[in-house]
Amino acid sequence: MSILLLAGSPSERSRSAALLDRVSHRLGGRGPLIERLHIRDLSPQALLLADTSHRTIRAAADAVRRAAAVVVATPVYKAAYSGVLKVFLDLLPQTALREKVILPLATGGSPHHMLALDYALRPVLQSLGARHILPGIYATDSQVTLLPEGGWHIASDVDARLDDAVLELVREHARNTPSAGTFQPVPFENVRCSV
Repeated sequence: MSILLLAGSPSERSRSAALLDRVSHRLGGRGPLIERLHIRDLSPQALLLADTSHRTIRAAADAVRRAAAVVVATPVYKAAYSGVLKVFLDLLPQTALREKVILPLATGGSPHHMLALDYALRPVLQSLGARHILPGIYATDSQVTLLPEGGWHIASDVDARLDDAVLELVREHARNTPSAGTFQPVPFENVRCSV
């Protein structure tokens, strides 16, 4: 099983993608396979016309299906998550996030938009059947700043929250991933006894 890092920013370089990069770095070496999906790389025409048969949309939906956990990162615009993320989530089947652990991340211009995670994004993730949505992490533009050499500086308090979130994500992922030598549950109606 894999962990999917889903970048919901329309920009190539974004603060929300910087948070995803930090999560990816923290996950490296912890075991799970990590996949990345940038919604901006999907066919814009297919997204806007809801063409679920387009190869880029099918491949993206398959990546979501394969993942045991999804880290969703988005900028917040006008108190809501990005439009490209909304369009993509609308194309997924109603049960696309069933049994998955979700970690939402968001960035925005001020702390006034932090509730967008709970009041805008979380209900959509729940409607797609997410099993467990971890507490989201919101960072303001002043907490994720572009460095002169092109990298990003993430404020220490946000960095610490990302560390905690990654540990929780790995724990939840491990809890839901069967290990070798363990048995899957058997429905009662399939139990046979002979005396």
